[in-house]
Amino acid sequence: MATNVDLTGIHSREFVQTSINPDGLKNDYVQICKEANMRPTKFIEMSMRTANEEYTLNPTNLLHLTMKGNNPLIKQQRLDDDDANMICRTLKVNFHVATLNLAYNNISDEGAKCIGRLLEDHPLRTLDISYCDIGPIGGEHIAKGIQMTETVTVLNLSGNKLGSKGVLAVAGALQVNLSLKELYLAHTDMKTECVIALATVLRQNNIVQVLDINRPLLFSQQEETTVHIANMLKVNSSLRRLHLSKHGIRDFGAERLVEALIYNTALEELDLSCNRITRDGAGHISKLLLQNTPIKHLNLDYNRIESDGAIHISRVLSFNTHLQSLHIASNDITGSGLCAIADALSKNQTLMGLYVWGNKLENSACVAFQELMEDEPPRLKEEYTDVKPYVVDGIVYLAELNH
Repeated sequence: MATNVDLTGIHSREFVQTSINPDGLKNDYVQICKEANMRPTKFIEMSMRTANEEYTLNPTNLLHLTMKGNNPLIKQQRLDDDDANMICRTLKVNFHVATLNLAYNNISDEGAKCIGRLLEDHPLRTLDISYCDIGPIGGEHIAKGIQMTETVTVLNLSGNKLGSKGVLAVAGALQVNLSLKELYLAHTDMKTECVIALATVLRQNNIVQVLDINRPLLFSQQEETTVHIANMLKVNSSLRRLHLSKHGIRDFGAERLVEALIYNTALEELDLSCNRITRDGAGHISKLLLQNTPIKHLNLDYNRIESDGAIHISRVLSFNTHLQSLHIASNDITGSGLCAIADALSKNQTLMGLYVWGNKLENSACVAFQELMEDEPPRLKEEYTDVKPYVVDGIVYLAELNH
């Protein structure tokens, strides 16, 4: 079994490298299972062996341990709380492990308790426990660990039913934590008060760079949460990516976001997919693009902007030099709107990605996209779009491309 490491100075913002040999990781796990009278799980042993092999190819003194439950190689039940406990006990004597990925497993609050304790004295950088069975109590355990750690930069809790209690605990931890840069809380059953709490904390926290709070459970039509997020964006200087899918954002909310983002000099990616933005909201968003803010990636998939909204956006693309990808799939856009967007590409040299599948692909739009993709050199490349032209009996159609 590997020797215990002196914990003195282990909590620093930089990862603390140790001299532990990563080849001992699997052996440590087997020994700890033996001491606990537990049978080692073959999938865990295989994952540790794979991590050792990858480490051998890239000996950076950091080891990335991935044991996702949706791995097709799993031939038995997914990992549970007992497995999580054994993994945590193993990692406590192996400080060279930088990434722990336990997503899609049957880990509940008891397993989360072990993981929370691990965070308190282990210099992990990345923790992914998304889509497990962690509830509000488990969320509080993880939040306590986040308060103590000074090394974790990425935390993925998406898909766990943390509820208000768990998410509020995580929001409270952000007031103390000085290392976390990426936080994923999508599909966690957070409610209005949670979104407001996160927005309030991020008015002061200028460390978090990525925030995913897709699909909260909001029951009000007043868009209070969108207003709070807009007020936060007006003063926040660290967020680079923000995911607000399924927030029920309407034109009023889109206008509030635009008013705030005009003053924001940091945000580069904004996800507003699966909301209720119409042509008027697209008009407000076009004003934002006209200001040439730092936004590089804009996702408006599954809204209701229609052709008028697409035309609003097309008129300002020639003045924008930052936008690199635009997602407007499934927005009920007809040929006129799609042709306007396609024509705008000839005047814009920075927009490389354009995604339009799910709209009304009339013949005029099909021809316009064929010209974009078959020019020499092509203005729109296949790897940066979701459609591909083909011809049947002299008529151009568009097929969906799945990357």
